Amino acid sequence: MRSSSNPAFRNLSPRGGYAGFTDTQAMPGYGGPGGPAGYGGYQAPPTTSDRPMTVDDVVTKTAMTLGVALLTGVITAIAVLSGSISPYPPMIIGILVGLVLSLIVIFKQTPNPALILGYSAAEGVALGAITGVFEYFIPGIAVQALLGTALVFGVMLTLYKTGAVKVTPKLQKWVYAALGAAVLLMLFNLVMSLFGVQTGIRGNGPLGIIIGVVFIGIAAFMLLLDFDQADQMIRAGMPAKWAWYAAFGLMTTLVWLYLEIIRLLAILNSDN
Repeated sequence: MRSSSNPAFRNLSPRGGYAGFTDTQAMPGYGGPGGPAGYGGYQAPPTTSDRPMTVDDVVTKTAMTLGVALLTGVITAIAVLSGSISPYPPMIIGILVGLVLSLIVIFKQTPNPALILGYSAAEGVALGAITGVFEYFIPGIAVQALLGTALVFGVMLTLYKTGAVKVTPKLQKWVYAALGAAVLLMLFNLVMSLFGVQTGIRGNGPLGIIIGVVFIGIAAFMLLLDFDQADQMIRAGMPAKWAWYAAFGLMTTLVWLYLEIIRLLAILNSDN
């Protein structure tokens, strides 16, 4: 499979014999050579866990991960807005727990639903706390950010499904380069801020707005690569449980996309 700019997909290896299958290969027991047609020598019907993943599997698992994040996010945001809790503890804890769980999923390359749903819950708590703060100062921004994220997701999915934008090795290289530049820019801004130097890269001025738009664009194109990677996993005949991993990859991109959108909306609304 082609590599992806998303670290979750990029580190996915042929370990376990899954990612090594191509479009013309079938998993043992699913129409491959060496057995009766339709099962390739595997006499028992496939179980839910070892049957090939489908588009429905990816859609269902993605909906579940987003649903968990949305639920914990709404609860946390309401608690922050009501003054029941300070936004900082859930924000910090959510970010740290989400980071740890995501690293485990990525480096162990595991489609463990408990870890992935736990990651979604943690990110939901962190995003909910952040959203609660923004919503307190700019009422209605949460709905705008959610609608904006959904709009970008829908547009990029349409572009991918219709073939209007094709994921090619050249496009992947451009996304890699853009993502790398974004990371370096953020590190540069962080280092300069430690020395008390304000670069304006993440400020409320014109430069901050431009950077925000660029970052949203990078995240949007990362979605294209995530869609393509999930599509390849399906065509490769990977077991249904790996739909959780595809959902995790999409979730990581959507978290970044949402943060960039709500931040940009906050900047634009601060001028009003």
